[in-house]
Amino acid sequence: MAVTAGMVKELREMTGAGMMDCKKVLAETNGDEEKAIELLRERGIAKAAKKSDRIAAEGLVTTYVSEDKKIGAVVEVNAETDFVAKNEEFRSFVADVARQVVEKNPATVEELLEQPSISEKGKTVGEVLTGKIATIGENMSIRRFERFETTGLVESYIHGDGKIGVLVEIEGGNSQFAKDICMQIAAAKPEYLDRDSVPSDRLQKEMEILKAQAMNEGKPAEIAEKMVQGRIGKFYGEICLVEQEFVKNPDIKISKLAEENNAKIIRFARFEKGEGLQKREENFAEEVAKQINN
Repeated sequence: MAVTAGMVKELREMTGAGMMDCKKVLAETNGDEEKAIELLRERGIAKAAKKSDRIAAEGLVTTYVSEDKKIGAVVEVNAETDFVAKNEEFRSFVADVARQVVEKNPATVEELLEQPSISEKGKTVGEVLTGKIATIGENMSIRRFERFETTGLVESYIHGDGKIGVLVEIEGGNSQFAKDICMQIAAAKPEYLDRDSVPSDRLQKEMEILKAQAMNEGKPAEIAEKMVQGRIGKFYGEICLVEQEFVKNPDIKISKLAEENNAKIIRFARFEKGEGLQKREENFAEEVAKQINN
């Protein structure tokens, strides 16, 4: 019996399982809906899907860099609680995801989930994730990743046991310089590489704010304009990596440090666990009651 899109949609609505999981069990059961549901329950997939409405704002950020330091990845995988983020099975899964990104080069998270897993043969990454959700008992999601491939050097740094992860690509220099830059990025939180990387609308908005500040100080318009030009350097010094003071030696800027090491910083990625995600505050007793009643 051919599996139709309507059959997959109906099974998804009944069980909350993923589209590929529904399609697979329908094919295995020759379109028998009841048997498909039983199969999903046996595999823990339906159970896992019921947890999908929970907010997963904890988790782990990790990196993986190839032995030759030519390819690297930083990934963030979220879970509901910090307790699970310390679970060795969860941490091993996140490490496998980072290695998967480096070795198989997916373009998106969706593509990553559909790839055959390099850690569990015969399963996709999505199926492995679903299994972990069912086994560990919390909602989890692969949120994002960045992957760098270069003829130069890729280096990484993890801070706070997976709270912050940094990936950097450089030309020239050496691994120690790259490590220092990773630590700089973790500590100083630059938003852009250099002045040319700052979007024009972001710069324009900042200049308008600085001009308004000067005008509010009672300065004439022409003086305010000159003050803006003077103050905009501080703005660049805060948000642009190469304009920042080196955290290990504030007497020199990152641009100077790169010059001294015959290096050029090409790009970087900085992930902070849960940034931009809203945590749900719930009464613990209510949460336990909900789980008992499910």
